[in-house]
Amino acid sequence: MQEAAVGSATVSSGIAGLDEVLNGGYTPHRLYLLEGVPGSGKTTMAMQFLLEGVRRGETVLYVTLSETRAELCEAAASHGWSLEGIHIHELLPMGDQLDPDSQYTMFHPSEVELGDTTQRMLEQVERLQPDRVVFDSLAEIRLLAGTLLRFRRQVLALKQYFAGRGTTVLLLDDRQGVEHGLPVHTIVHGSIELDQMRPEYGGDRRRLRVTKLRGRPFRSGNHDYVIVTGGVQVYPRLVAANFRRDGANELVGSDLPALDALLGGGLDRGTSTLLIGAAGTGKSSLASHFVIAAAKRGERSAMFLFDESPRALFTRSHGIGLDIEGCAAAGTVAVHPIDPAELSPGEFIQRIRHAVEHDNARVIVIDSLNGYINAMPEEHFVMIQLHELLAYLGQLGVVTLLINAQQGLIGHMSSSIDVSYLADTVVLLRYFETRGEVRQAMSVLKKRTGAHEHTIRELTLGADGLKVGEPLRRFRGVLTGVPHETEDTGASGSDPASAARQPAFSPATS
Repeated sequence: MQEAAVGSATVSSGIAGLDEVLNGGYTPHRLYLLEGVPGSGKTTMAMQFLLEGVRRGETVLYVTLSETRAELCEAAASHGWSLEGIHIHELLPMGDQLDPDSQYTMFHPSEVELGDTTQRMLEQVERLQPDRVVFDSLAEIRLLAGTLLRFRRQVLALKQYFAGRGTTVLLLDDRQGVEHGLPVHTIVHGSIELDQMRPEYGGDRRRLRVTKLRGRPFRSGNHDYVIVTGGVQVYPRLVAANFRRDGANELVGSDLPALDALLGGGLDRGTSTLLIGAAGTGKSSLASHFVIAAAKRGERSAMFLFDESPRALFTRSHGIGLDIEGCAAAGTVAVHPIDPAELSPGEFIQRIRHAVEHDNARVIVIDSLNGYINAMPEEHFVMIQLHELLAYLGQLGVVTLLINAQQGLIGHMSSSIDVSYLADTVVLLRYFETRGEVRQAMSVLKKRTGAHEHTIRELTLGADGLKVGEPLRRFRGVLTGVPHETEDTGASGSDPASAARQPAFSPATS
């Protein structure tokens, strides 16, 4: 269903991300189904739903048919919660049911137990007149009903009983086969399905999907979520079209005239730049230089590191005269180390959204795409998610720097992933050999938003920072790794050695 503005009041689920998926929350005074496999977080989400009601001064009731009060309190304590204000009613089997003399002889147990359970449950509802109710779980009622027909009639009776009572009801259920699930889905106002995946390596990953929500728009598709101390956190699927903003076109300089000349004046706001090359060619250092330039302009940046620790980043940057650590201490640069074995795509995107929308980051660095994509080998739509992420960042006028390491060092190069079609600008960095030395060269292969130099320039890294030399006009085949010197002596920057000796801020020649 397509998203749209909804004017009617909503009932918060107690989970901010789920409210965003539901376009504000649940429709009040309706019956909802929350189903999932054991361990998927149904009870935790139900508690958050009731705790939100307590926070709002509402009367709430938790009816449990499978867990004791002590078990619920223990689960709540693990999240740092107090269940004070939540009325808990246990409908567990009576202790004398294990006594052979108390067994039913004339009636099937389900005929007696279901009616007794329902009666005790409704007595509590009549006494408290709650605003929110959780039933945990339908699996027990299904067993008491005995047949699918009786089970459906029981759920339908619950719906009719609560109609007009001003109560929002959440039914928990273990996910069953189609023959068990469909009868409930047709009765309830909305249903949420919780799924749990077990990758070959790393922690379990969870996602939810709203399979039904009558009369309200919602965000369809799968949404990642995690269970942490403090409850369930939901990461809504990113839809870039929801974040369109108008902004003026603006070039962002690098604080290096020669590099800006190579880039046609700099990088455009709202564009993505792919820095591609072999390991050690200066991709991360070049990205760090743009981050420092942003800090000098008074802008904030965020760096997401898959391949190195913050300490390694600070040490490396300090060695070439870039004080990333000082900027991080000042709050202009946020460094986020990523544990690839524990990250889901939705959580990663949510971290970037927080950096942009909450911390006002204007430059985002992802180092590297290899680590990002390799962290999610079982996620089949990572590239589509990356496309949506770049579109979102572009809508908000963020400059995005993507780092992609190629395989090989000199000569034939290859890449395990091809994301060049996603980026607006592609900067190639290569090693080349000349006069007994291995040096680095860089060139701009693509820029969608304007003209750029087609030359190849030498890049040098030293204690005083990055330096970009004049175009290497006297050499042919620099990108092959073993260039040949030509007879052209009229061009400036006659060889790599002379280019390296020139001032770092010399005027560029096109």
